[in-house]
Amino acid sequence: VHLVEAGGGSVQPGGSRRLSCVATGDITKYFMGWIRQARGEACEGVATIDSDGTTTYGDSVKGRFAISKDNAKNTLYLQMNALKPEDTAMYYCAAKEHSWYPAWPYWGQGTQVAVSS
Repeated sequence: VHLVEAGGGSVQPGGSRRLSCVATGDITKYFMGWIRQARGEACEGVATIDSDGTTTYGDSVKGRFAISKDNAKNTLYLQMNALKPEDTAMYYCAAKEHSWYPAWPYWGQGTQVAVSS
């Protein structure tokens, strides 16, 4: 599956942004997620969504971010609210065939989000 993210950009603290990820394949066949990497830092899991719609979130974004998907459009979303400077990172859409796979075989090219005043 090929993944292409969009929606990144600059936003002020407290603002909102919605990221999207369009997949070439049928996303109902994949466990999907958003992963971010700040400059000089390790990758951090942001959110995941299973084929049945079950979601999980990283502790740092719980209550502020929401992952969703539109199966008909093969598109994954990440609604980001109450953004903080520490949310600044490259955000990647990722997919794997099963939730229990240790790694994510499929990644998009990433979209940069910068939160600053």
